Amino acid sequence: MVSILDAFKPRAHWLPRVGIASVFLFHGIGKLVSLGGFAQMMGLPYSVAALVTFAELAGGIGIIVGGFTNDLITRLAALAMAPVLLGAIFMVHWGRWSFTPAEGYPMGGMEFQVVLLLTALYFLVVGNNSASQAEKSS
Repeated sequence: MVSILDAFKPRAHWLPRVGIASVFLFHGIGKLVSLGGFAQMMGLPYSVAALVTFAELAGGIGIIVGGFTNDLITRLAALAMAPVLLGAIFMVHWGRWSFTPAEGYPMGGMEFQVVLLLTALYFLVVGNNSASQAEKSS
């Protein structure tokens, strides 16, 4: 069984890539559709809301493109994601761990955003090296 799984090692980096990219693209597109509404809901200047939206879209696209191209794109995409996630954690979800909504936390807690932040930091630190090391070991 292990030898069968070993065959997938060189492509395993796509699992967290697709996961984090899909979340960022979904949220970025949603904000793009109603940028003014997002800015107003969060009490942000329109320019900051536009930067957050750009970072989400660029991060989501960059993580995928980086997997096909080079290390720098992967790292820059992850770098764009980190402040967005820190903002989400501290401005919206701080004070509650569980992602389920609760009184005073209609958007839920920070559990999911922390996992996404750690995934982004992983790609920031290792870039594409995790994929190239797995390819060398197989």
